[in-house]
Amino acid sequence: MNELFSVKDKVVVITGGTGVLGACIGEYLALEGAKVVLMGRRREEGEKIVDTIRSKGGEALFLVTDVMNPEVVQANCDEVIARYGRVDALLNAAGGNMPGATIQPDGNFFDVNVGDFQKVLDLNLTGTVIPTKIFLKPMVDAGKGAIVNFSSMAAFRPLTRVMGYAAAKAGISNFTEFMANEVAVKFTPSIRVNAIAPGFFLTNQNRSLLTNPDGSLTARGADVIRQTPFKRFGKPEELCGTIQYLISDASSFVTGTVAVVDGGFNVFAM
Repeated sequence: MNELFSVKDKVVVITGGTGVLGACIGEYLALEGAKVVLMGRRREEGEKIVDTIRSKGGEALFLVTDVMNPEVVQANCDEVIARYGRVDALLNAAGGNMPGATIQPDGNFFDVNVGDFQKVLDLNLTGTVIPTKIFLKPMVDAGKGAIVNFSSMAAFRPLTRVMGYAAAKAGISNFTEFMANEVAVKFTPSIRVNAIAPGFFLTNQNRSLLTNPDGSLTARGADVIRQTPFKRFGKPEELCGTIQYLISDASSFVTGTVAVVDGGFNVFAM
């Protein structure tokens, strides 16, 4: 049997584990044989997701976290090491947006709340840097591992309205490239750092922006579909194969990349 894409027995930590995408990826990897640690702020939701995974035969653990608090994340890491002895992969899926860091259709740049802009930068970018710094250490000690950050279409194209989120995600793409070189040169090329850039997937964060309560498309949602050659939104499970590739031996010579999973949105041309 070909084990090239196998994630069996890999210890995989996922921040943002209670989000639609993080939870879906976590369940998929657990059912592929990984030992999945979901981390998030919502204990009740996290425990529900873990119970579902276990009921299907997967192995999962939930830890309450705050990705912007190094002490909390370090305690999370210590607990993972105490239980499993290692960390094989880290998926930095935590993130989000705030109304004050966006520009409404009838607004302009002067309406942006700088405080909210900073919070969005911190949650997405600093909230990727802190877990990376802490969970990278046991990977360096073991001499191997894989990190996958979550970028966005907004990192490639200056999407209207989402100014703070776009700036943060562009930073994540740059941070990914920086860390790929930093880790390979100063520690070991057996630790790889990549990112995934989802196109438009309906999540709790963007659902009201892209769809109306009756399920029909908003003007922005219709514009997204118009610019997506596949003419639909992505399904969360459609990210799982790319994630599996990036944390498995199948990508052993791949680092510093941003893998796009977008139905063609980023290559749309008039």
